[in-house]
This record gives sequence, C-alpha cells and structure tokens, in this order.
Amino acid sequence: MPAKPCRPMLWILSALSALWAVGCESPAPRDPHALAFQTPPRWSSNGHFAEAAATGWLAAFNDEHLTGLVSSGLADNFDLKSAAARVDAAREQAVIAGSGRWPQLSLTPVYQRAKSNVGGESSESGAFTALFNLSWELDVWGRIKAGQQAAETEAEATGDDYRAAQLSLAARIAQAYFEFTEAQLQATVAAQSVKDRGTIVDLVRGRFNRGLTRGLDLRLVLTDLANAQAQLAQARNDAQLIGKRLQTLLGRYPGNGQEGATEFDATFHLPQPPETLSAGLPAELLERRPDVIAAFKRLRAADSRLESAEKALLPRVTLTGAGGSSSAALTEIIDPRAAAWNLAAGLAQPLFTGDRLQGEIRFNQAKVQEAFNQYQSVALNAFREVEQALAAEAWLRTQEQALREAVEQTEASRKLAVYSYRQGLIEILTLLDSYRSTLNAQSAHLAVQRQLLNNRINLYLALGGGV
Repeated sequence: MPAKPCRPMLWILSALSALWAVGCESPAPRDPHALAFQTPPRWSSNGHFAEAAATGWLAAFNDEHLTGLVSSGLADNFDLKSAAARVDAAREQAVIAGSGRWPQLSLTPVYQRAKSNVGGESSESGAFTALFNLSWELDVWGRIKAGQQAAETEAEATGDDYRAAQLSLAARIAQAYFEFTEAQLQATVAAQSVKDRGTIVDLVRGRFNRGLTRGLDLRLVLTDLANAQAQLAQARNDAQLIGKRLQTLLGRYPGNGQEGATEFDATFHLPQPPETLSAGLPAELLERRPDVIAAFKRLRAADSRLESAEKALLPRVTLTGAGGSSSAALTEIIDPRAAAWNLAAGLAQPLFTGDRLQGEIRFNQAKVQEAFNQYQSVALNAFREVEQALAAEAWLRTQEQALREAVEQTEASRKLAVYSYRQGLIEILTLLDSYRSTLNAQSAHLAVQRQLLNNRINLYLALGGGV
C-alpha cells in the first residue's frame, strides 16, 4: 500500500492551493456602459441620430487662415508641450513599476589600502575586491504585475488626456480667432457710427448757425458723438486684448499693435456654420471622448492597484545571491578559482504590520470608489455638454435670424429718421435713438453670429471628434 501523506503535509498543500487560487484572482472586468444613471437611446435635441457623429470639424469652416493657426498652435503651444511631457513621464513610470519583475543585479568593485605597524616595523598592503549582489522577487501571485498594469493603464489615460488637450486647444484657438474677427468687425461698426454721428453734428450745427434749431440739440448730438467715440475706443481695446490672447495660445509673444497679428486678421468675416450636424448616438460618446475614456482607464488602474494591495498579504518568494573575489593583484581578480558565492531562496509571509497592509487595502478600495464616481461625473457632464450645445444651436439660429431682420429694419428707419429731421417732422432725440438702435442691432447681430460659431465648436468638442 502506498504510504499516506502525513496530516501536516496535507495542511501545507491545502494552504498553498488556497493561496494560489487567491493570488490568481483578477478584478472583475469593467464595462464603460455600466453607468449609475439611465441614458436615452438618442439625443433629445437632435434628429440626425441614425448617422455617425461628425469628425474633422476644422475643415467644415473652410477657412485657410483658421486651419493654419490651429496647426501652428498644436505645434508651438507650451501647455500642450507640457501635456506631451506628462505622457512620456507616465510611460517611464510604467517601466519603473514593472522593473521589480526582473532580477536586480549590482556590482561593487572596491580597492582597499591598509598600513600596519607591528614591533616597530611598518607594512602596507592593498587588495582589489569585486562583489556582486543579486535579488529577485518571483512574482508568483502577480502583485508586481498588477502594479505594473495600473501604471500602464494610467499612462494610457495620460495619453487620452493629451488628446483631450489637443482638441481643447484647437477649439480655444478657433473660438479666439472668431472672437478676434468679431471684435474687429465691432470696431468697424463703431467707427462707421462715429462717422455717421459726425455727419449729424455737422447737420445740426448748420441748422443751429441758421437759427433753425436750439442749442440743446447741438449739445445732445455732441454728447452722442462723444459716447460713440468712447464705444469705438472700447471696441479697439477689446480687439487688441483678444489678439494678444490668441497670440499667447499660438505660443508667440503678444506684440503691440498689429505686430504678429497679420496671419489672423487678413480678412474680417464670420462664416456661417454648416447647416446640419450629425451627433451620432449617446452610447457612442463613451468611446469617443478622450476625457471620458481617460476617466474609465483610471478606474481600471485603481482596480489594479487594489489588486496589488490585496496580494501584498500573500507570501513573497525571493531569490538572493552574493559573491565576489579578492586579490592583491588586479589581474587575478577575474580568476574563477578566487571567486566565492552563495545563493538562497526565501519565503516571507507578513504576520503583523501594524495594520499597514490592511490600511493600504482600505485606502485603495476608497480610491476605486473615488475613480468610479469620477467616471460617472465625467460621463454625465459629457452628455450634458452635448445636449446643451444641440439645444443652444437651435435657439441661437432663431436669435440670429431675428437680429438680422432687426438690422435691416433699423437701417431703414435710420434713413427715414434723417429725412424726417431735415423736414422738421421729428425731434433730435428720435433721430439719435434711430442711430443708437442701428448700432445696437448691428453689434448684437455680430455677437450672436460669433456665439453661433463658438457653440458649434463647443458641440464638436463635446462630441469628442478629431480636429
């Protein structure tokens, strides 16, 4: 009969089997679509739900100056370069995290010189020593691998952060470009208003000199002219502020006047955004937006860190070695007969750590919950941005059409008011109101045109498509 294994050996085998089973467990896979809130099958503010979401939004504006500025900014912006450096640093951090899976070998060459004095006679001696040390933790349970996986996933998330930064920078450059264009157009409108007010001043002064109007009318038109000149100065100041902000986004020194601005002020024209835009399906957003993807990967990285912390409770299997040789002559130090070495294998099982390991497990469990809720928040905010931009576009288009009609009406009323004042049919205040109404309508129309363009860019950015 074969000998029965002793009971202690059965206990040891059972314990090792249990440890192996526990050590090989991996965290449950995550589903990016497993959200804590319900998402609709289609966008509530968009009818083009059956089509794929739009990509390559920059070309849709058909503006060569804008395309050139975005390309320049993506190459020269310092914040984006910092984001690229963070990606490199995260990748190297993953290399560092995985280095513990490999043997660690070090060599220490030493030369020692000694002098002794015995019986009145002194002697000196020297020796060359070459020592090496080897240490290797066998990652039996995958603790180090889990930490490496966490670092690699974090590096991937940092790469997604970089893509998000690229999209954000391109959007900010485009929006600043349209803001600068609007500011220049606002300054043009204000300058024309000053010119028109000057014409009114000449008209009223002539009538005053002929005794056809009161001095109060002349004071009123002079006051109105001064206000128009102040508005022109404000418009030009707004333009230079936006121009300097745009130059900074491009990684250039914000020069004075028009220096450095010739590349983006060649033409002052606000284009109309494309008429239709497909936003795709809401479920697709979770796999398109870089910030959402990065948040999900950080959740997975937190899972891996928790796995590594839990496996720290298991025994660690290590191999250690040391050796070297010593000789008075440097040429003899490489003689194998002079070498001595030792190799040892060990098993280290944590027994009492002052609750440190359990604290690290609880800490990482809390970090997993933090990452989970952060992912939910980022995803929910992404849905809000898309729905908000889709709804805003419809209202902004309605507002733009109404203001376009208002501009046409105020221009017609202004011409009629000038004629009526010349005929003495209306007071000066009515004439001045007509000019102010024209200026306000033109200014508001330009502002809503720019808001419509900015909202379209916000929508492209919210959808997460490429530049």
